Amino acid sequence: MEELHHELWIVHAVNDIFGPVAATLLSPLGYSFGPEETVIPDYLVMAALILIFITAIGVLLQARLSVENPSKMQLVAEDLVTTLNNMLKEWVGPKGPRYLPIVGTMGAFILLGNLMGLVPGLMAPTSNINVTLGCALTVWVYYHIQGVREQGVGPYLKHFALPPGAPIFIAPIMLPIEIISHLSRVLSLSLRLFGNVFGEELVIMILASIVPFLVPLPMMFLAIITGSLQAFIFVVLTMIYLGGAVATEHEQEQEQHDVVPA
Repeated sequence: MEELHHELWIVHAVNDIFGPVAATLLSPLGYSFGPEETVIPDYLVMAALILIFITAIGVLLQARLSVENPSKMQLVAEDLVTTLNNMLKEWVGPKGPRYLPIVGTMGAFILLGNLMGLVPGLMAPTSNINVTLGCALTVWVYYHIQGVREQGVGPYLKHFALPPGAPIFIAPIMLPIEIISHLSRVLSLSLRLFGNVFGEELVIMILASIVPFLVPLPMMFLAIITGSLQAFIFVVLTMIYLGGAVATEHEQEQEQHDVVPA
C-alpha cells in the first residue's frame, strides 16, 4: 500500500510555499512539524484547487453573461441551474430554489472531487474520509439550521418525538429512533462516498502499477460513471433531508393525505 502512495508534486510545491506559514499559525495550538513533514495534507490541497476552479468558472460566466448572444458555456450552466431548480421544487417544495447555492456548490465540489483522481498528477480528495465527513457534516448542520429557521425551535424539535399523525404515547419510542436516524445520516453520506471513490482509486492504481497501458482504461471509464452517480446520489439525499427539515407540520400532513389512495 505504501508503494502506491507518493507525494504529489503540487502538494510538495504548496507545502514549500505555504507550509512554513501554516506551521507558524498552528504552533500556538500545540501542533509541531518536523523539517520533512507535510504540513498541508494532499486532500486539502486538492480541495483548494477545486474551490479555485469553481470560483474561476463562476467569475468567467458572470463576466460573459449575455441575453442576446449567450455562449455555449452559459447555455450549459442555465440548463444545469434549471434542472437543479426543478429537482429542488420536486424534493423540497416551492421554496426549494432558495437552497440552490448550497446544493449546487456541494454537487459541483463532489463531482469534481470524485473525477479529480483520473487526472495524472492529482488525487481525488473525496477518497479521504476527512473530506467526505466534512461534506456530510456540512449538509447535516445546514438542514437542521434551515429546519429551525423555517419552523421554529419548538415545532422542529417536536417532529423528532411526535411525527404528524402519530399518537402521543409513542413519543418515548420515536425520539431515540429519530435521533439515531439523523445521526446515522452523517455516516451514511460520508462512508458511502468515501468507500466508492477510495475503492475505485485503489483498483486503478493497482492495475496501473501492474499493467500501465490500456488495461486501467475500462476502470477509469467506470470511475467516471460511478463518480458522477455518487455525486448525484449525494445531491438527491441532500434535497430529501432539506425537504424533511423545512416542511411544516401542515405540509407533512397534506403530503400524507395526498399519497393516501381514495
